[in-house]
Amino acid sequence: MNLSRNLLLAYQSFGVVYGDLSTSPLYVYTSTFKGKLKDHHDEETIFGVFSLIFWTITLIPLLKYVFIILSANDNGEGGTFALYSLLCRHAKFNLLPNQQAADEELSSYKYGPSSQTGASSPLKMFLEKHKRLRTVLLVVVLFGACMVIGDGVLSPAISVLASVSGLKVTITKFNNGELVLLACVILVGMFALQHCGTHRIAFMFAPIVIIWLLSIFIIGIYNTVLWNPKIVFAISPHYIIQFFIKTGTEGWISLGGILLCITGAEAMFADLGHFTATSIRLAFAAVIYPCLVMQYMGQAAFLSKNLNSIQNSFYDSIPEPVFWPVFVIATLAAIVGSQASITATFSIIKQCHALDCFPRVKVVHTSKHMFGQIYIPEINWILMVLTLAVTIGFQDTTLIGNAYGLACMTVMFVTTFLMALVIVFVWQKSFVIAALFLLFFWVIEAVYLSAAFLKVHQGGWVPLVLSFFFLVVMYVWHYGIRRKYKYDLHNKVSLKWLLGLGPSLGIVRVPGIGLIYSELATGIPAIFTHFVTNLPAFHKVLVFVCVKSVPVPHVSPEERFLIGRACPRPFRMYRCIVRYGYKDIKRDDGEFENHLIQSIMEFIQMEAVEPQFSSSDSSSFDVRMAVIGTRSLESTPTLIASEQDDVDIDESIPSSRSITLRRLQSTIDDENPQVRKRRVRFQVPNNPGLDNAVKEEILDLIQAKEAGIAYIMGHSYVKARKSSSFLKKIVIDMGYSFLRKNCRGPAVALNIPHISLIEVGMIYYV
Repeated sequence: MNLSRNLLLAYQSFGVVYGDLSTSPLYVYTSTFKGKLKDHHDEETIFGVFSLIFWTITLIPLLKYVFIILSANDNGEGGTFALYSLLCRHAKFNLLPNQQAADEELSSYKYGPSSQTGASSPLKMFLEKHKRLRTVLLVVVLFGACMVIGDGVLSPAISVLASVSGLKVTITKFNNGELVLLACVILVGMFALQHCGTHRIAFMFAPIVIIWLLSIFIIGIYNTVLWNPKIVFAISPHYIIQFFIKTGTEGWISLGGILLCITGAEAMFADLGHFTATSIRLAFAAVIYPCLVMQYMGQAAFLSKNLNSIQNSFYDSIPEPVFWPVFVIATLAAIVGSQASITATFSIIKQCHALDCFPRVKVVHTSKHMFGQIYIPEINWILMVLTLAVTIGFQDTTLIGNAYGLACMTVMFVTTFLMALVIVFVWQKSFVIAALFLLFFWVIEAVYLSAAFLKVHQGGWVPLVLSFFFLVVMYVWHYGIRRKYKYDLHNKVSLKWLLGLGPSLGIVRVPGIGLIYSELATGIPAIFTHFVTNLPAFHKVLVFVCVKSVPVPHVSPEERFLIGRACPRPFRMYRCIVRYGYKDIKRDDGEFENHLIQSIMEFIQMEAVEPQFSSSDSSSFDVRMAVIGTRSLESTPTLIASEQDDVDIDESIPSSRSITLRRLQSTIDDENPQVRKRRVRFQVPNNPGLDNAVKEEILDLIQAKEAGIAYIMGHSYVKARKSSSFLKKIVIDMGYSFLRKNCRGPAVALNIPHISLIEVGMIYYV
C-alpha cells in the first residue's frame, strides 16, 4: 500500500485505536496514589512514578507491540485468534478435524519462511500428540479473547466517568449521583452510534483525538517548564530503583494503578484488521508516544509542587483559562476512547464465531473496502447493559481501574505466550530467541499482573466473572460443535452400500436439484439416508454442500469452491465445499445458485480432458476435487445472463417446472420485489470436440436447474448418551441445547431462502 493510503488509515486509527490509550492521563496518577501510597506524597515518589510510567509505555506498547507483535499479523489481521490461526496452520493444534490437504494450497495459507526447518521439532510433536495440551492451548486463547470482551465493558465505563469527574472541581460541584447519571446518558448515546460503522465513526472521531493529543502535549510542556523542569531527569531508571527502596511493598501494590497508562495498547493489535500495521506504527511512534510522555511528564512536574492536587491531578494541572475547552474535548475524547475496545470486541467475536468458538450472531459489515470493519448488534447491546451496570454499581474510577488493569494485563500476558509459540512454529526461529522474548516480557507483565491480582476484592473480580461466563459459553459451544461433527463423521453412509443401490438409489428421482447441507467435507452424511428412508423420492441432481471456515483471514473468490463427485457419473451426485476465511463477508448477493451450477459445469468439462479425474476408482471420489473460482457469470462462454422471468427460458431446454409452480413463483416475486433475483439462462456449450456423455450430463444439470432448487438441511437435536457422565449431560443437554435454540439458525446464517428450505429432524446421541 502506498504512503498516502497509510497516512489516511493512520489518521482514521486515531478515532478507533488510540482513543483509549490517549485518555489514560485522566486517571493514572489518581489511581496510583490512592491507597497504599497515600503516605508517600512527596517529590521523590512522584519522580519514581513518572519514571515507571515512561519505561512501561516504552517497553510494552512501543517495543513489544509496535516493533514485534504487529509483525506477527495474519495477512493483516490481529488479535489472539489471529495468532492461534497461524499456529493451527503450522502445527496440528486445531481440535476440529475438518481441514483438508487442499486448504493448504490456498494462497493466503502460506506464511513465514518456506523452509520446513524445525517442522518436526520435539516441542511440536509433543503438543500435537497430546490432545489435552491442545485443549489447554484453546482454553488459554479463549480466556484471552474473553478478557478482550471484558475490556469492551470496562473501558467505556472508566473513560467516560473519569472525563465527567472534572465537574467536581467547578463552581457548581456536581455530586457523584449526578456525574453517574451524566456518564450513563453519554454511554447510551455512544453505543447507539455503533451501527454507523468504524469507517464513519473514525472520520468523526479522529479530529477529536488529534485535538485532544495536541492539547495534552502543549499542557504537558507548559507544566514542565512552569513547575519543575528537573522532571526530565526522571527518565533515568535510577528513579525506579529509588522508588522501590523507599516505598517497598506499597510501591509494588501501586503498580496496579501505574499499569493503567498502557490500557488500550492491546487494541493496536486487536483492531489491526481495520487498518494496516504500517499505519498503526506511524500513528503511535510519530504522535501518540511523544504526546503521552510529555503529558505524564508535565502532570508529574505539576504534582511535585502541588502535592494536595493528587486526588484530581489532571484537571487541577490544567491552566484555568483553558479549563472548559479542555474539559469538553476530554469528555469527547473519552467517548472516542471507548470505541477502541468496543471495536476490538466485535473483531474478536467475529473470529471466534468463524472458528466455531461462539454461537451464531448477526455480523454486519459496515465497509465495502475494509473487510475487518464490522458491527454486531446483539453484542453491542449486551456490552451496553454490562457497562451501565458497572458504572452504576461502582461509581468510582479507582475501583473500575482495578478491574480494567487486570483485564488488560491478562490479555497482554496471553498475547506474549502465543507470540513466543509463533516465533518458534511460524517464524521458525531458535527456541532460545522465543524463550528470551517470553522471559523478558513475562517478568515485566507478571510483576504488574501480581499487583493487579491483589485488588481482586476491590473491583478486580469483575473481569474474572465476565471472562468465566464468556469462556463457558465459548467452550460449551465449541465442545458441542466438535461432538456433533464427530457423530456425523462416525455415522457416514457407506459408499459401497450407496453404489449397490444403483444410479436410481432405489427411489424415485424427481426433477430438480437438491442441495444437501452438511458439515462433512468428505463422505455421505447420515441426514441423506434419514431423508430417503422417510420420503422415498429425491431430486435428479444431488449436491452435497459443505460451508466451512478455514484458519485464514480471507479466501479469494478464485479459490472459493472445491468441486468433485460423490458417486460415479450416472448417479448425478456432486460435492461442493465452500471455503471462507474468518474475515470474509458471506454476502447474500443472490448468485450462489448460479455460481454453483457454473462451477459444476466447469468441473464436468475439466474432468473430461484432465487425466487425473478420469479414474473409475470409486474409493477416490472425495480425493479428486478441483478448485473452481467464482468468476463473473458473464466471463464464461458457456453461460448467457439476462434479466428474465422463469417463463422466458431457452426453448431448446424443456422445463419440467409445472405451470402452477411458475405462477406461484411469479406471485411471490411480485409481492417481494426487493428479493427478485436475476434470471440466468444456461446453454450447453457449442464445442464439437465435447464428448456426448459430457453434453448429456450438462444438459441434465441445466434441466434440473430450470426445474427448481431445494435446500435440504438437518434440524439437529443434540443429546448426551445415557451412559455419559453427569457433567457431560449438563454441558450437552442444558448448555449447548440452550445456546443452539437461542442463536441464529444455520439457514439464516447461510442466507438460505425460506421458501426453498426443507429441514430434516435428527437426534444426535453424542
